[in-house]
Amino acid sequence: MALNIQQMVDVIYGAAEEKKARDIVVLDIGDVSVICDYFVICSGSTNTQVKAIAENVEKKMEECGHQPKRREGMREGNWILLDYGDVVVHIFREEERHFYNLERLWGDAEVVQTSAGN
Repeated sequence: MALNIQQMVDVIYGAAEEKKARDIVVLDIGDVSVICDYFVICSGSTNTQVKAIAENVEKKMEECGHQPKRREGMREGNWILLDYGDVVVHIFREEERHFYNLERLWGDAEVVQTSAGN
């Protein structure tokens, strides 16, 4: 079952929530970047939790027929990136998230609500 972009965001958001991800933010960067349409950014308190969040996102997306085009950081578990083309997922340990501060870096992007998060 191929998902549209909003459904992808909702599945990713829900998968992150299931593993108790903190501060899940969805940024619509489509108007400010050609990288992708959305960033989903969230945090875990430990490397183990960060990896568990990433694994659950991959599992839920795979169940919907989507494989990441690229994945980075799984071994270390400090900052894991899952690239689904139109949606890129950033899962940080809290310290790394504060250090890199993608929300500030992409400050021109609109923060959007998802049906999964409301």
